[in-house]
Amino acid sequence: MSNSPEISRRSMLKATVGVVAGVAAFGVPAVNALGANETLNIGCIGTGGRCQNLMSALAKIPSVRMAAVCDIYEAHLNQAKKIADPKAIATKNYKEILDNKDIDAVLIGSPDHWHVPMTVDACNAKKDVYVEKPLTHNLAEGQAVIEAQNKNQRIVQVGTQQRSMPQFQKAYDLIKEGRLGKIYKVHLTWNRNSDRVRKGPKGVDPKQVDWKAFLGNAPAQDFDEYRFRNWRWFWDFGNGILTDLMVHFIDVVHWYLDVDHPLQATTIGDNYISKGVWETPDTIQTLLTYPKDLQVYFEGTFVNARNGAMLEFMGADATLYLDRGRYEIHPEGGKGKYEEYVLGAGKRGADFYDKPDGELLHLTNWVECIRNRKKPNCPAEAGVGAAAAAHLGNLAFRSGKVANWKDA
Repeated sequence: MSNSPEISRRSMLKATVGVVAGVAAFGVPAVNALGANETLNIGCIGTGGRCQNLMSALAKIPSVRMAAVCDIYEAHLNQAKKIADPKAIATKNYKEILDNKDIDAVLIGSPDHWHVPMTVDACNAKKDVYVEKPLTHNLAEGQAVIEAQNKNQRIVQVGTQQRSMPQFQKAYDLIKEGRLGKIYKVHLTWNRNSDRVRKGPKGVDPKQVDWKAFLGNAPAQDFDEYRFRNWRWFWDFGNGILTDLMVHFIDVVHWYLDVDHPLQATTIGDNYISKGVWETPDTIQTLLTYPKDLQVYFEGTFVNARNGAMLEFMGADATLYLDRGRYEIHPEGGKGKYEEYVLGAGKRGADFYDKPDGELLHLTNWVECIRNRKKPNCPAEAGVGAAAAAHLGNLAFRSGKVANWKDA
């Protein structure tokens, strides 16, 4: 097999179209099913801040025990031990968790470039998996992670938690009922006004970090405290705003409108407040064209929080507004009545609401599916498709050209 990036990307893309289109038929035979009250032993891998948030939610689910924790940074490992079971195993080598026959499933909160290697290894070790988004770090990884899930008959849940939130599920039904009419355009935003760019001491003792293990398949490089703490904004470890944030909402577009890949991407971006600090843009806009006469436009920035984080499905008869706390229907030309379904008490377009707690709902769905072996709300196929749209957008940005799906 050729090692050419272009050939491997193309092979993956063609494979992804078929498997994502068939996701509705995906099922997991009832093997290794646990009873409703039987304790589920979970290992937590990559226990930084994001994973610790998920662990706090996981602790609320009955008959679940966080029996092992793993991180290459001692400080994160020690913090995770405080959330896990008092007798939890602690290790810096995630394969020790996978080799442990008493562990039923793993929660993966590592940097992006580790998501697929860890998920594939976990599936091959017959562990069910909850893995943070984006599922993939590059286009070529998609086929391998889907095959590992299906070959090993594993429950893999990708952490785009909107799929488990009630307003998104209700709005899905509205779309399918035809309430909006024909949808030609979707607008996505994830805008913040943040000082994340700020440099300065982060208090990381290099002696507490297994830097070689952190790098994994990334190019060899000297330890860098800033990159270690802000890996999302460096191409070796993450892919910036499109994979970190847009993936959440492009996944909803794919789910609602039965599409699994864009045809083209056009992207502009720049570093306005992060010049010389981040590699990925702090302000980016991408236009994705899809089959079925659909355009999807995403804007994301760290310099202004107008509109916050939201989606708008713009149909001929009405517009559907969605965020993590509500949905609203805005009729076009007097065709119907305004409708809203508000769950959260927070600001419109806010990044996060605790009512509903999407993380808890999504983790609960995962645990339930481990027990009954039914398809989870966001299996690997869906995660691959959402990440692929973001990768195509980044390909357009980095090449300075229109990126075509058939050529990627």
